[in-house]
Amino acid sequence: MNERVLITVKTYPTLSRKYGETVCTAGIREDGSWVRIYPVPFRRLEENEQYTKFDWIECDLRPNKSDPRPETRRPYDFSQMVAVGHISTDFGWRERRDLVLGRCAVYARIQDLIDGAKANRMSLAVFRPTRVIDFVVEQEDCNWDPAKLEAIRELSRQTEIFEDNSWRETFKVIPKLPYSFSYRFEDSEGRQSELQILDWEIGALYWNCLRDAEGDEGASVQKVRQKYMDEFGGKDLHFFLGTTQEFHFIAPNPWVIIGVFPIPFETQLSLLS
Repeated sequence: MNERVLITVKTYPTLSRKYGETVCTAGIREDGSWVRIYPVPFRRLEENEQYTKFDWIECDLRPNKSDPRPETRRPYDFSQMVAVGHISTDFGWRERRDLVLGRCAVYARIQDLIDGAKANRMSLAVFRPTRVIDFVVEQEDCNWDPAKLEAIRELSRQTEIFEDNSWRETFKVIPKLPYSFSYRFEDSEGRQSELQILDWEIGALYWNCLRDAEGDEGASVQKVRQKYMDEFGGKDLHFFLGTTQEFHFIAPNPWVIIGVFPIPFETQLSLLS
């Protein structure tokens, strides 16, 4: 059935043997409930079909039988995934604040989320850290898994009847990030956690900074840290959290940060008005 969803999450692309290069997309319905739209081959969509964060889309979403997490749906027709509206940051993020913080459940205790995932009651949530302690950067292998990469190449060589296959002629797998980025933070009980950030925007920021710094990785990482730790640290920072399907039932803490919501404090807004 057709559903209206405000897109709040787009993760950095990952490789899947089954679906190729995919993006985890998630958003909020008008009543504040969550939905995960997966799989989405985002970079294979035509330019006029692509959407940005905080776009409204209307799409026929069906149950995804291969993913047991309660919010997951699959798009029946990718071409339907076009923006039909957008919520801006005007008036101190008023519309975004009203929907995300006014209609969604906002959690402050990490154990509530862990318990909810273990019981399979939830796999998406809004979380407000009590205190951000650090922004952690770790070097990673800059190459994709060879087996997955070969699977992607095989998919790109195949053609499908009754499908526009023009994307196969020019498509290239997105570079793998050579660093992982995480927040270390405390919740309302003083419990410390460290969760990786998988947001598309942090990956795009790193590559843009690397280009501007003419290949200086150290300077690029520092600029990413400056934005996520220094700039966002001065905001009423919330996380969009999600679980990964692989670790949803088995990890001690299956949650990762799939998006950030650095909204201005209401006291900041009153000073500006």
